[in-house]
Amino acid sequence: QVQLVESGGGSVQAGGSLRLSCAASGYTGSYCMGWFRQAPEKEREGVAAIDVSGYTDYADSVKGRFTISKDNAKNTLYLQMNSLKPEDTAMYYCAADTSCYRGRCCRLNYLSITNWGQGTQVTVSS
Repeated sequence: QVQLVESGGGSVQAGGSLRLSCAASGYTGSYCMGWFRQAPEKEREGVAAIDVSGYTDYADSVKGRFTISKDNAKNTLYLQMNSLKPEDTAMYYCAADTSCYRGRCCRLNYLSITNWGQGTQVTVSS
């Protein structure tokens, strides 16, 4: 069972940056991983995904501002968030799909999440 622990959330002003980290208990190089977020009274939505080859997929709302990456040697997933907007305010969750490692199943719309982190709050003020 993969355990995921996020860190790096916080409060920032609009236009600022944050980097989220997700430490995994297992080897991150063998399955798809991603970041999701959920704002109050809204459904959880996919933000970014990455497969074992490094192929990435992003939600349109974050393209050009967010970058997903991972360090398999450290078993850590990252989300670099730049040019943050108030609408980015949400609880951010690290996720893994251990049933998929690359290809279409690793894209945001097709991920079948098997493991979730506990979440880290990101608040962007205007």
